[in-house]
Amino acid sequence: MTNVDIFTLIKSRFQSLTNTEKKVAKFVVENKKKVIYMSITDLADACQVGDTSVFRFCRSMDLKGYQEFKISIAHSLTLQDETPQLSSEITMQDTIDELASKILSSTVDALSETRNLINSKDLSKAIDTMINAEKIHFYGVGSSMLTAMEAKNKFMRITNKTECSIDTHLQIMTASLMSKNEVAVIISYSGSTKDTIEIAKVAKERGVPIISITRFAKSPLTNYSDITLISGANEGPLQGGSITAKISQLYLLDVLYVEYFKRTTKESIVNSELTAKSVIEKLL
Repeated sequence: MTNVDIFTLIKSRFQSLTNTEKKVAKFVVENKKKVIYMSITDLADACQVGDTSVFRFCRSMDLKGYQEFKISIAHSLTLQDETPQLSSEITMQDTIDELASKILSSTVDALSETRNLINSKDLSKAIDTMINAEKIHFYGVGSSMLTAMEAKNKFMRITNKTECSIDTHLQIMTASLMSKNEVAVIISYSGSTKDTIEIAKVAKERGVPIISITRFAKSPLTNYSDITLISGANEGPLQGGSITAKISQLYLLDVLYVEYFKRTTKESIVNSELTAKSVIEKLL
C-alpha cells in the first residue's frame, strides 16, 4: 500500500464513498500536508463528521486504520515532491550545520508552544491530585513508555508512591486493581494508541482520576481524561519516537515535578537526601 499514491486512490474511489466519507476525502485532498499532524478527532471535527466516519473512510481505502492512513499520506507526499523529507522542515539535501540549526529551532519552537499551552489551573489541579493520591501510576506505550519510565525515575527521588510497569499486560492488570485513591498519569503523543486507550478505559471504570499528557486536546484518550496537559511538538507519521516530542513531554513532567516538590517541601527534601545518599557509593 505504501507504493500507491493515496490521493489518486481517493479520487478513483470518490464516487463510491458515502456522503460523510466524501466530506473526509475532500478535506484530505485539499489539506494534504495539514492532515498528517491531525488526530482522528481533529480531522473528524474539521469535516463535521464522527470519528467512526473517518475510520470507515480509511477502511474504504483498504487501510487498517487512521495511523496507516497518515503513513500513506506521508509516503504519497514524498513521491509527489520527489525529495524525501525527514520532517516538515528537514530535507535530505541539508548540510550538517543546516540540520543542527533546524533541529534546534524545531525543539525551541516545540518547548515555547508547550509553555504557551500550559493551563495553570489544570496543572495545579494535576499536582493536587498527585499529592493526595496513595499511588501515582505512570503509563505509556512504545516511545511514550520511555517518557513514563523517566517520570517514574524523576518522582521516585522524592516520593515512594510511584509505579511504572513496562509490559502492556502488566499495565492493564495494575489498572484493573487501582482504587479511587490512586491516580493514573497516561502519556501518549497521539492519544490514539489502542493499549493506552484500554488502560484509560479500565482505570476510568475503577473511578480512578486520569491525567493525560498528549499532543491533541481531542482524542480517544482525552475522552477518558479528567485533566489533559498538552505538549506542543508536531510529529509526522514517519517520525515515531521524535526526540522533540519527547522533550516537550519531559518539559511538562519537569514542571509537574518542581511544583510537586514545592508543595511537599519538607517531605521531598528528606526523601531527595535519602535517595541521593543511597547511590553515592556508586559514583567515583
